[in-house]
Amino acid sequence: MSTVTTGGPAAHGDDLAPVSARSLAELLAAEGRPPRVGPVSASLAFGWRAMLKIKHIPEQLFDVTALPVMLVLMYTYLFGGALAGSPREYVQYLLPGILVMSVMMTTMYTGMAINTDIGKGVFDRFRTLPIWRPATVVGYLLGDVVRYTVASTVVLAVGLVMGFRPDGGVVGVVAGIVLLILFAFAFSWLGTMFGMLLREEKSVMGMSMALIFPLTFLSDIFVKPETMPGWLRAFVDNSPITHVASAVRGLMDGEWPGVDVAWTLGWSAAFVAVFGSVTVRLYNRK
Repeated sequence: MSTVTTGGPAAHGDDLAPVSARSLAELLAAEGRPPRVGPVSASLAFGWRAMLKIKHIPEQLFDVTALPVMLVLMYTYLFGGALAGSPREYVQYLLPGILVMSVMMTTMYTGMAINTDIGKGVFDRFRTLPIWRPATVVGYLLGDVVRYTVASTVVLAVGLVMGFRPDGGVVGVVAGIVLLILFAFAFSWLGTMFGMLLREEKSVMGMSMALIFPLTFLSDIFVKPETMPGWLRAFVDNSPITHVASAVRGLMDGEWPGVDVAWTLGWSAAFVAVFGSVTVRLYNRK
């Protein structure tokens, strides 16, 4: 039964006073439509949504806390004595590389989260909203920047306890972490593309791992490329992971690796231009 009447006494003493249709129409028309949300505001709103997921399911942070600690301890004490004479000397070379490896492994979860939302129909609801359409994807990436920062902080803290001493000081460390987070943000567009293309979350994880593991191991994260065969060294020297690892290592050592920084920024721009465009195109077609 409709709650809008055209007048007349109330049937019972407890009933609300009747409201005329004209009064109700004037009330609804009194305020104008709220302004359309801009791209920045929409992206920040979806970034906050990603943060709320971490708040309600804190075990999601296991991959950016416990796993990086295991990597630092395992690789340092397993290979440190054989490769550098002692774990303390090896951690000086290894830690910036492990920092890169830990953050890169975190990038796969962006695509998995997007694929899960698509499977549950959440993205279909978002597409009906009057917002900048890529904001949903950009929001995920902004939320993951927090995960990259947590992973970087944990690895650096463990490294300092184990004897890592960055000659670049606070400025060099902060510059290295900022450059790494920028590169990870750009590289994550590859994961979002997988999240749009593949039908299952497990497929996204499998495809991402198949790409990230070879890229991280075929780089200068663990050893210098001088001892590698020529054909392998040519690949390692031109790998984007080698450039970002060398740039972060140089900045933390107090140097200014201009060539590696330039390559890292160039690779970042290329990832956003190529995979960002493909992701947005796939999103608009779904």
